[in-house]
Amino acid sequence: MLDWLIAAQRSIYTGLSADLSAFASTRDWIALASVLPLGIVFGAVHALTPGHGKSVLAAYLAGSRLKALRGMAVAGVLALTHVGSAVVLALLAAPLVTRTLGGVGRAPALETISRSALLAIGALLLFRAIRGRPHSHAEGEGLAVGVVAGLVPCPLTLFAMLFALSRGVPEAGVTFAAAMMLGVALTLAVVAGAAILARDFLARWLSAHGTAMMTVARGLDALAGICLVAIAAWELRR
Repeated sequence: MLDWLIAAQRSIYTGLSADLSAFASTRDWIALASVLPLGIVFGAVHALTPGHGKSVLAAYLAGSRLKALRGMAVAGVLALTHVGSAVVLALLAAPLVTRTLGGVGRAPALETISRSALLAIGALLLFRAIRGRPHSHAEGEGLAVGVVAGLVPCPLTLFAMLFALSRGVPEAGVTFAAAMMLGVALTLAVVAGAAILARDFLARWLSAHGTAMMTVARGLDALAGICLVAIAAWELRR
């Protein structure tokens, strides 16, 4: 599976470069619009590769009490921030992007901010579980997690934007980024749905076997907190 994703990603970069180069030569918006559905596919496939906040999203939603619609909203905010931060970074702060061979398309400062904030959120959830007063995980909290996790810019979007800027067609890069964001959002929505279904199944099973809902709620808070702290600490260590 991983080999297939790597091969697909190579194909994505090649195809994306060709499409942007063609637009730079022709400025044909109709031709560009005709390949935007492929941009959605690019984003969805790319989001299946490691990263893109999937583990953070799944960990948080598994420990939350958010319903499906609000969970999808968190996934949408994560996708928007993930892709949008790459667009803003390319347009306004391209010099901050790491250009070394081992770090192409990375923004270390944003990554550190994101992971430090996730560490703090995870610690808060753990503290809440230990106190024994689980919170309802309001929608605002979930959206904040989506924003924080999405601060790590999407490398495919950074590539598209920097390539488009090098060809003098930033508008094509932004257009492609919007299409890719939809694809990323679709993949993250599937992850969110799976996490919520698994959480609800576990909660029902525990309740059916005599576990009090308060205990289940505290356990979900603790699970989310431990996962977020572990993910953030591992990424910061790297």
